Amino acid sequence: MSKSTRTLGLAAAAASMVAMTPASASPAPISAPAVPAPRTLYKSETVKGLKVFYREAGDPTLPTIVLLHGFPTSSHMYRDLIPALAGRFHVIAPDYIGFGQSDAPAASEFTYSFDNLTAHVTGLLDQLHLTSYVLYMQDYGGPVGFRIFAERPGQVKGLIIQNANAYLDGVGDMPKQVFLPLWEKRDATTEAAARNFLKPETTRFQYTFGAHDPEAISPDNWTIDQALLDRPGTDAYQLDLLANYKTNVALYDSWHAAFRKYQPKTLIVWGKNDPFFIPAGAEAFKRDLPKAKLVWLDGGHFALEENVGLVAHEIDLAFAGE
Repeated sequence: MSKSTRTLGLAAAAASMVAMTPASASPAPISAPAVPAPRTLYKSETVKGLKVFYREAGDPTLPTIVLLHGFPTSSHMYRDLIPALAGRFHVIAPDYIGFGQSDAPAASEFTYSFDNLTAHVTGLLDQLHLTSYVLYMQDYGGPVGFRIFAERPGQVKGLIIQNANAYLDGVGDMPKQVFLPLWEKRDATTEAAARNFLKPETTRFQYTFGAHDPEAISPDNWTIDQALLDRPGTDAYQLDLLANYKTNVALYDSWHAAFRKYQPKTLIVWGKNDPFFIPAGAEAFKRDLPKAKLVWLDGGHFALEENVGLVAHEIDLAFAGE
């Protein structure tokens, strides 16, 4: 076969293939690259001579939400909520002194009280030049956040309350049996009962009891928390804080008065199966904040573990764009 004959044959075959190709078989369009999720940054500031660690995400020009963690955890509890919010909010999540990645001086070197924990959080907010924010509070985050609200009501643009008490109605029988005697008289006997809250089985119980599906709760939670609780000397200052919790109860009436006076926009998201901070505590807020929205979560004390999507959605509805 001559070269010209071969060339004509190849051309005819190519033409035939083109004719047999459906017109709809055009090349697939190239999709636009996905927008990357906002990064979470891990930072620290020196506040009153101590390192305060915090997580930050989102555009600082957006409304700020300050995430205040509970006991015995840290900002780690918000690891999934932060990226869920960061596209629409600027998010800050600090670790209190003695918790997480923040400095943890010995009880002999630092007075562990809720006043002092709060002072280091407000010191951080001041150093970050934050003057307008919504407070998200869980457990210990309540007494820290409510102190901030009472001190700086003009800066707090709203409250998000997740299993954080400001009413005795919300204290379950289990903590009452332990803490009322401790608050009445701190001695070896009452401290021994309080120490049960520092044990590994209690830490795990806080995460798993009342969960919709306990197998969906990552064991990283209680493993990390317990590793920090077990550091030498930590039990001493954690007991100081458990004893100092009575100062929060003493402030309840003043917090209620501040709620009534300022009427902050309030979203309550509450794990309905929490044996420590029971549902009556969530309902009690409605006495002083009648416009508050209450959303029940199918979970326990750390109900956020299974309800990040729902909580983020409710926060969007209440606070996005403000």
